[in-house]
Amino acid sequence: MSSPKHNNTEQKRLRQKLRKEMTPAEVRLWNVLKGRQLDGRKFRRQQSLGPYIVDFYCPMESLVIELDGEVHNNAMRREYDVQRQAYIQDLGMIVLRFENRMVFEDIENVIATIRRHFCCRSSAGF
Repeated sequence: MSSPKHNNTEQKRLRQKLRKEMTPAEVRLWNVLKGRQLDGRKFRRQQSLGPYIVDFYCPMESLVIELDGEVHNNAMRREYDVQRQAYIQDLGMIVLRFENRMVFEDIENVIATIRRHFCCRSSAGF
């Protein structure tokens, strides 16, 4: 596979739009992830990875976090998500998926799950 283009300039306007129009679940999780608040890990929101835009990305951990709302409940979207996830995993990244409701009903478990996927890397110097 050729090297993917991260933060593809052709997707810049779409990424900016997605940041401005975040879902309530994305806003809630972003408030936990932004500013290196979660164990010193830097997260980016609406990051391009090849042809796709992911909700949250932690480059230090090669970790992608996706939040799924109602739009992900139809067969076509599920197939798209499977292909997208396979592409991202082929880049050597871990993909965690959470339903939006989990962010509101059990944010502590969402955070604990994210932390379990952190490697034993120090955040010093990042």
